[in-house]
Amino acid sequence: MKNLLSLTAAFVVAVCLTAPSFAADKNADQSSSTTAKAAPTPAEPSATKVAHDGGINDIDAIGNRNVGCTRGMGNWYSLERQIALGKQVSMQVETQSKIINDPVVSEYINRLGQNIVRNSDSQVPFTIKVIESDDVNAFALPGGYFYVDTGLILAADNEAELAGVMAHEIAHVAACHAARSRTRGQLMNMASLPLMLVGGPVGYVAYEGLAVATPLTFFKFSRKFEAEADFLGVQYMYKAGYDPQALTSFFEKVRAMEKRHESPVAKAFRTHPQTPDRILKTQEEIATLLPPEAEYKLDSSEFEDVKDRLNRMEGGLQLHNANRPTLTRRPSLDGQPHPSE
Repeated sequence: MKNLLSLTAAFVVAVCLTAPSFAADKNADQSSSTTAKAAPTPAEPSATKVAHDGGINDIDAIGNRNVGCTRGMGNWYSLERQIALGKQVSMQVETQSKIINDPVVSEYINRLGQNIVRNSDSQVPFTIKVIESDDVNAFALPGGYFYVDTGLILAADNEAELAGVMAHEIAHVAACHAARSRTRGQLMNMASLPLMLVGGPVGYVAYEGLAVATPLTFFKFSRKFEAEADFLGVQYMYKAGYDPQALTSFFEKVRAMEKRHESPVAKAFRTHPQTPDRILKTQEEIATLLPPEAEYKLDSSEFEDVKDRLNRMEGGLQLHNANRPTLTRRPSLDGQPHPSE
């Protein structure tokens, strides 16, 4: 009984210490939502509300902001430990995947990604590689190990769309989402300990209830972090000179693919569907947060050359849409064919 009380007391202390971290995350969400939904002034319907407070809405402070990587009860992992974890997983990824070693493709994708990293809040260097896969996907591991599937490159209509997806993934690393999710998972496991020690039918039912609820909690956190990655991603691609609307254009494309049940659609997109609310929220954040620029970078000849090069590679994917993208602010998505298996 003495041991039970000690463990229960330790658990209560852990939960109490954790509360400020979760409250801070909630406040950050409310701040982000308020900014996104701020009513435009009557004189300027599309006027932006520019912040200069060094916070998450301050575009000029990108690179000098804390967007979630502070170590504490909300994040038990130092940057060094995150890099070590990412390196360990990256070795498994590269053992099970075919890395594209073509110097033109690799250099271009790395240069594109590193430009976004320089215009982000990331505190770790990035290692960026291309995987031969027809998945429309990219993923970044903790510590900056970043992989882009060839299917994503071929599915993008222009460089800005590709940059948008890459910026979203870079945002996950910049905000230490993997470390924060893992910390919360460990806290949830700690929460079950006192109930397990109660014993009897009551303790067993309580434990089973937590076991069922835990995945739902993880999903909620994951959806929250996806929204935060959208929020930060549009900032990073804007800072790098790209039209942030290209990210929502790609979201619309993936949503259309989902509706038609086309393959391949990345597992990440299936888990976090491109809902109208998500797309609308991102568009509102762009309109209220980012001052409009006279010109944005939308496409490049290098991007088109890399797509052609991938199609010429032995065993590479075939690009069904051979038309070059039009140089417009928001490329049309209606009636455009997409890569399929």
